[in-house]
Amino acid sequence: MKILLCHNLYQQPGGEDRVFEDEGSLLEMYGHEVVRFTMRNDSIEEISKIQLVAKTFWNSEAAKQLGDIIRHERPQVMHCTNTFPLISPAAYQVAKDNGLGVVQSIHNYRMLCPKAQFVRDGQVCEKCLGKTFAWPAIYHGCYKGSRSATTVVAAMTAYHRSRKTWDRLVDCFIAPTQFVKDKHVEAGFDAEKIVVKPNFVFPDPGTGSGAGNYAAFAGRLSPEKGVDTLLETWQHINRDIPLKIAGDGPLAAKVQQAANSDSRIEWLGQIDKEQVTQILGNATCLIMPSVCYETFGLTIVEAFAKGTPVIASNMGAMAELIRDGKNGFLVKPGDARQLANKVELMFTQRAAQFRRAARNEYDQKYTAEANHVWLNDIYASTLLPEVPPAGPMPAQLDSPMPRQING
Repeated sequence: MKILLCHNLYQQPGGEDRVFEDEGSLLEMYGHEVVRFTMRNDSIEEISKIQLVAKTFWNSEAAKQLGDIIRHERPQVMHCTNTFPLISPAAYQVAKDNGLGVVQSIHNYRMLCPKAQFVRDGQVCEKCLGKTFAWPAIYHGCYKGSRSATTVVAAMTAYHRSRKTWDRLVDCFIAPTQFVKDKHVEAGFDAEKIVVKPNFVFPDPGTGSGAGNYAAFAGRLSPEKGVDTLLETWQHINRDIPLKIAGDGPLAAKVQQAANSDSRIEWLGQIDKEQVTQILGNATCLIMPSVCYETFGLTIVEAFAKGTPVIASNMGAMAELIRDGKNGFLVKPGDARQLANKVELMFTQRAAQFRRAARNEYDQKYTAEANHVWLNDIYASTLLPEVPPAGPMPAQLDSPMPRQING
């Protein structure tokens, strides 16, 4: 099968970028032909605000590029990881016009919430859920702290909801957890068009030793990730339990200050994927104290792959991934004292039992092999009986199209 993977890359690489890379590599490993089309948010600085608003609603330039690629490469399916803001829903239209099956992964709540996280002021907020126009988000300036920017995002989603863009032009949505599917169904999306398929870790990193005798946090240093709760937790831990924090973000200065005042806390800064994997494998446990509805929590599965148990907030997707008392612990979001108690408990119980359960969870649900079966079935369900005939070679191309095309 030939698949066109579409993704709007983020300025700060995150889980969605990782999934885009991993799914492409997985498909190629199993013999599929993969064509990648990407655009970068860095280019936003080069265009005017008016142009950005227009492209967010419907980027005709991106649609033209995709049309040229589709007519030359003749893929059968287009799978979008993220289209916001530069690729835009125009991608769906050009794909359908050329007879492709269209798949959209749901890695955030952008179609339901302008901020995409269902969080405001460090608390879960669902005031825009199910609303045709997200006026509460505009009032609070939820997107980038700006009412004008939030208005653009709210208007874009309202426009496409009213035109039924997602209903008409997307054949299948992929939700990484049942929680994510349920939220979209609650907002009015067709349950039959949403398939639950978890993310995965590829390649298999192998089980770690857990011999480092420390707790780990890996992720963006921002309020919704529960960084404040994490730092407060160590004020309630009287034992000599080290904490390694990997990542960067707006709360970096606060993390550095905590590391300076508590010798048990070490801030590693932004480190690469291989280093994160090593940190997770040597850790006694991973801590994920998010106060927002995580759509999945790829770091949790990365920890499971290394056989490392996880302590996380009992909410959203995290509550689905973790079996309390088996492969980790679930705690009340924002409760530093309860989190401290569970950390100490993890360091006093038999770690081997937790590590076996964590690795078994990965083997049963989150391997590349299982994910390929899911993806293949999803793609096959969107295919038309025949692929349309090849169109003319785009005039501006003098050589075969490369497999990676950047918008």
